[in-house]
Amino acid sequence: MKLKNKTAFALSAVAILFLSACSSGSTEEAAPSEETTSASTCTKDNLETVTPGQLTIATGEPAYYPWVIDDKPESGEGFEAAVAYAVATQLGYSNEEVVWKRTTFDGAIAPGVKDYDFNLQQFSITPERKDVVDFSSPYYTASQVIVSFKGSAIDGKTSIAELKSAKIGAAVGTTSLEAAQTIIAPDTEVQVFNDNAAAVQALKNKQIDGIVVDLPTGYYLAGVEVEGGLLVGQLPSSGTGDQFGLLLTKDSPITGCISEAVDAITADGTLAAIEEKWLTAGAGVPVLN
Repeated sequence: MKLKNKTAFALSAVAILFLSACSSGSTEEAAPSEETTSASTCTKDNLETVTPGQLTIATGEPAYYPWVIDDKPESGEGFEAAVAYAVATQLGYSNEEVVWKRTTFDGAIAPGVKDYDFNLQQFSITPERKDVVDFSSPYYTASQVIVSFKGSAIDGKTSIAELKSAKIGAAVGTTSLEAAQTIIAPDTEVQVFNDNAAAVQALKNKQIDGIVVDLPTGYYLAGVEVEGGLLVGQLPSSGTGDQFGLLLTKDSPITGCISEAVDAITADGTLAAIEEKWLTAGAGVPVLN
């Protein structure tokens, strides 16, 4: 990652703030699959993957800390990279049998057959998306936060009402955008960007006052990417949080097995250990009312 002089700060913040980390979603019910699977069928010899004997996994370009370290998912470093390899191992694939692809976020959630077995780049599970793609059981539950910079128009604000006059941005196709539009609902239309990278650049250029992202991404952006970055606060939610799932082609023959693998690494503590290493809960970040 660039700005290495700030990386220690970000990692330290993650380690300290994790002390109050929430469960990674082990109590959530598995996403429904088209058919019941069994351990005997959920092995690499039986799975109908894009390439036989190989598990093709997609992520974003670039892929950010803490989800992927140094934009190298093949290293297994970072929360989502580690989750991907844990799922692969559960299904019987070695690291050498995992191949990575890059996709846009918006393209991944669009209808159509995918050229990968599953994709993970913080895809929130929503009813609308489930109409056109499949999701695994949730592997993480996150809240949404507003990232800004010192001296901005929203620095020090403590309520949603105080954000109404702000210029807010978010990435297209994300639940962060939906949260910005429905929860903040600023007087000026929320600015929509092709991806988080574009939104961050606009924030750096001070073209907008803040961007909405998930909490772990927010920690990284405020601590490393944005000069004088800060977290204004968390957006209120219904209490369930934003659940992330592995994304697959609609009616994929392996959806049930992928969910089964996620459930297995949840049950045996693997997922919790990965979360403890890479992520944090929202300690010290106030909820805006």
